[in-house]
Amino acid sequence: MIHEHPLAYLIGLEGLALLRAHIGEYDRAFVESRIAEVRALLDDPALTGAVDVDRVDTVEGYRAWASTYDQPGNAAFDVDGPVIAELVDPLPPGAALDAACGTGRYARLLADRGHQVIGVDSSPDMLARARARVPAARFEQADLAALPVPDDSVDLVTCGLALTHLPDLAPAIAEFARVLRPGGHLVIADIHPEAVLRGSLPPVRTATGRPGRLATHRHLVGDYLRAALPLGLIPLRCEEPVLPVAEPTGPPPTGTGPWEVWPWSLAAMVPDAKRGANHGVPAMLIWQFRLTDH
Repeated sequence: MIHEHPLAYLIGLEGLALLRAHIGEYDRAFVESRIAEVRALLDDPALTGAVDVDRVDTVEGYRAWASTYDQPGNAAFDVDGPVIAELVDPLPPGAALDAACGTGRYARLLADRGHQVIGVDSSPDMLARARARVPAARFEQADLAALPVPDDSVDLVTCGLALTHLPDLAPAIAEFARVLRPGGHLVIADIHPEAVLRGSLPPVRTATGRPGRLATHRHLVGDYLRAALPLGLIPLRCEEPVLPVAEPTGPPPTGTGPWEVWPWSLAAMVPDAKRGANHGVPAMLIWQFRLTDH
């Protein structure tokens, strides 16, 4: 269970901005404005509507999200899509595994480039959409820690926006290394740990209508290396693309907005703190590894 309090989030955002000011990124006027804003937030009687939120596993969560997952507005697609295409374009067509394939976004990209694609996901609802999207690919329901693929059988593994759902990276990355042929490539994109810290946990409604957040874990940059290097996976690229902080188009909202749009509607209430806390912060962490020749 997660206890989400709008005041706690807003003060946390102010605190992140103040910590950056403390190391010299912002001036005295910014600091004094943040402290005054914190005092005003603490006195605001409207900021009392806390919500207890369930932690939801991927099967239940993506059952709720599958029908709207591909709709416009998912900013993550604009961040990872161009980088993933840049990384896989130079690779020759071969056997490719799209692990945690979701609705087949990467599988479509790989199939369009001539790869023979196998897609694996734990969510039957997402797989149904992937099969319709990429009919030439083969899709199977399975867990990332037990891929239904033989050893040394694929030239490329992709995995997008999935490893943050796992409490431990090691089992999945070990499976990726197992199925890759020597010299094969692993391309991973995930929500950056700094973005997770700032509230990037997907909201869903459970089957009973309760608020839920898809299980999300912060994996540090070094966690990927600690899982990959002992397996012979050598990093070739590491990208940390930044999502621009949108400038406000009007006065800050006076209410918190519905829970489904937290924390973004909350952050809009304190636009200067939002910019101060989030400016230049990476939205995503993208890796390319190559498996050494045995």
